[in-house]
Amino acid sequence: MQVQMLKSKIHRVHVTEANLDYIGSITIDEALMEAANLLEGERVSIVNVNNGERFDTYTIRGARNSGVICLNGPAARKCAVNDIVIIIGYAIMDFEEAKTFQPSIIFPDTKTNRL
Repeated sequence: MQVQMLKSKIHRVHVTEANLDYIGSITIDEALMEAANLLEGERVSIVNVNNGERFDTYTIRGARNSGVICLNGPAARKCAVNDIVIIIGYAIMDFEEAKTFQPSIIFPDTKTNRL
């Protein structure tokens, strides 16, 4: 049996940009992606703390240590600049592996979006 488990979490960062004229995704500071064990192109869930929106998209690597959190394309309608979001990645794994798996959870500074 396999189960879907929390793999990665960037807890409470603020949206720095919303770019409607783009094909879609979320651009995330490369340092945050690495710390949270997220890959470019990985599917993630976004939870907007300000308005309760929840949606899925995929990641794009942003400039390292820039603090960028940019919602692109249709996702730009789900969040406003300065909204606080939680970014969550999941993994499918064997049930026995899941019992001991430890997710990568990071808590960046909410003002700078940096570690």
